[in-house]
Amino acid sequence: MQPAADSNEERLSGSVERVTFHSEESGFTVLRLSVAGQREPVAVVGRAASPAVGQFMECVGEWQNDRTHGLQFKASKITPVQPTTLEGKERYLASGQVKGLGNYFAKKLVEHFGDAVFEVIENEPERLLEVPGIGKRRLDMVKASWSQQKAVRDIMLFLQSHGVGAARSWKIYRRYRERAIATITENPYRLSLDIEGIGFQTADAIATSLGVAKNSLMRAEAGISHVLGELSQSGHCAVPEETLIDEASRLLQIDRPLVAEAVKNEKLTRRIVAEIIDEVPCIFLESLHRAETGVASGLQRLMRGGLPWEAFDPHEALPWIEEETGLELSPSQRSAVTLVLASKVSIITGGPGVGKTTILRAILSVLQREKVSVALCAPTGRAAKRLTESTGIEAKTIHRLLEFDPQAFDFKRGRGNPLDASFVVVDETSMVDIVLMQKLVAAIPDRAAVVLVGDVDQLPSVGPGAVLSDMITSEVIPTLRLTEIFRQAAESMIVVNAHRINQGEMPLTAEGEKLSDFYIVKASSPEDIHAKVMQLVTERIPKRFGLDPVKDVQVLTPMNKGGVGVHTLNVELQAKLNPAAKPTVTRFGSTFAPGDKVLQTVNNYDKEVFNGDIGLIEHIDAEAEMVTARFDHHLVEYDFGDLDELSLAYATSIHKSQGSEYPAVVIPLAMQHFTLLERNLVYTAVTRGRKLVVIVAEPKALALAVKNCKSKRRLTGLVQRLRESGKQSWQNL
Repeated sequence: MQPAADSNEERLSGSVERVTFHSEESGFTVLRLSVAGQREPVAVVGRAASPAVGQFMECVGEWQNDRTHGLQFKASKITPVQPTTLEGKERYLASGQVKGLGNYFAKKLVEHFGDAVFEVIENEPERLLEVPGIGKRRLDMVKASWSQQKAVRDIMLFLQSHGVGAARSWKIYRRYRERAIATITENPYRLSLDIEGIGFQTADAIATSLGVAKNSLMRAEAGISHVLGELSQSGHCAVPEETLIDEASRLLQIDRPLVAEAVKNEKLTRRIVAEIIDEVPCIFLESLHRAETGVASGLQRLMRGGLPWEAFDPHEALPWIEEETGLELSPSQRSAVTLVLASKVSIITGGPGVGKTTILRAILSVLQREKVSVALCAPTGRAAKRLTESTGIEAKTIHRLLEFDPQAFDFKRGRGNPLDASFVVVDETSMVDIVLMQKLVAAIPDRAAVVLVGDVDQLPSVGPGAVLSDMITSEVIPTLRLTEIFRQAAESMIVVNAHRINQGEMPLTAEGEKLSDFYIVKASSPEDIHAKVMQLVTERIPKRFGLDPVKDVQVLTPMNKGGVGVHTLNVELQAKLNPAAKPTVTRFGSTFAPGDKVLQTVNNYDKEVFNGDIGLIEHIDAEAEMVTARFDHHLVEYDFGDLDELSLAYATSIHKSQGSEYPAVVIPLAMQHFTLLERNLVYTAVTRGRKLVVIVAEPKALALAVKNCKSKRRLTGLVQRLRESGKQSWQNL
């Protein structure tokens, strides 16, 4: 034991005998450390990155006598270090910290190389091939793992020296690699922009530790980007300039003049863009401004050209469609088909059961007869799959259609390499945010026509913008809104009630014991809602309707927190529906096991899984530290360090359900959700159910949600841009 720099602190070092507790989310750790000169392992409490049995740690802290747990060493720093004894080196190599080695090869390496084993791995790794059983593949694993461990150790030492915990070290390393420390030192605020899960406050704490002054211009500029980023997460593309200055000044606790100067600087560097929207001076992040202007100019470009087919005579085309396909088109559907066949860009919108799919099939039948090349796409894999099933033509996700290149982090298809199609169908357009729409529009060739299909009354996209709504509001693009519910759809209470909710009317329920596809279960409190949701999902729905509680039943709730929020319901449903599954892995606050239903929470272009995709865990390999999950027919592997991209999905937020359909949905609504209770939220949830919808609600909460359609309009400039581009088009004719 050696005294640390602070006279009140001591330093312990030794190997980890047992990890009693470790939280990946916070890094909080309780472990037993075998220390030279101590007869019994020492209890150490502090924060550490992924501690493992056999790993050597250096701990700085002080002794405390805990009432419950007795004498403990409370560490202000726990840092992984390399051991110095032969026994320690063997235990370290066998601990799992170095992939490709276990007890057997750790022993063989120490026997062969002795005290120099670490130096050999560090400086002459090819010599590991001298040990029988170690081949090229295992050598590559050891080299890669050793290099990562060293880099992460250095990063951890740096971060901990500036008061930061361990939980995000792997993310920082993967993002910046060997430039991590230099990048953070140069501008710690980069972390909040580049690293998922590290917010402005964390970056600000690191900056303070590095000596960045609270009233520095760098900090003010970062605060501006942070406020704009927060607002974009709420869907806004812009913010009034005065609001931005006020918010940044309040957040940073610095004077408005400094923030105003930072805004001025950011304008000059073009990281932000100033523009008048609806007569109000507004500020855009440069990327969102570029996306909006790109969508407006791209649509203007597409609308200018001639149709890629000869003009159709509706009196000839419509009877042919009905005869050839067996479809019987209503007057509104005939109008929609005529509109699309006569327009370079058009929009078809409407709720469930109004015949959007029938219209698409009719249009596609005509264009296929004329040998027009078509491309069908949707924002999510599930939506693309449904579009394929309903039209008989392969549909792709927008990312697949545009051929996303993970290495370049951009799409191969674009203005210089457009799609090879003369007619493009975009389904579920309400889900498409402004950035993705800009990429899609840019990739559509001048000759092509486009139809945008979607339900404008659903929740807008998770990402920034209100693209479909703005296009319709602009009145620049030919649009047909379908409202007529067709006979077969009208037999579904789900469809009938979705339209009632959308019109501000309370949903109807089946009378008596008659079997229905729509039910309202009244509850008296959040606790009562919770109990009834659990019973419905685990017992009543599977028993009465023969549905699988994991694969077929989806709980959709407005909030993440609280007793009827996503987090609590997931933990309890997991315990009920998948209680005995092994092995388990706990990372970032969640425990996963084979058979668990999981949700992808961010877009991962390398793995081709996207925000909102739902899958099932099939396998966990503890030795390789890999989790395998199946999304539809697509197997995806996750390193344990990537598991913050997944969450349990027995329950999900309604926002995350956009573009998906489920055999059955259960929707809890409580008055504690009152800030979120809006008509389009409930409407979106109800329209996710295919065979069964059950709303479990306090009556007052359901009534409030149905009546409330005062959702705040997102601040965007797309309507203004489209109208201006429309005027220019007329002037140029």
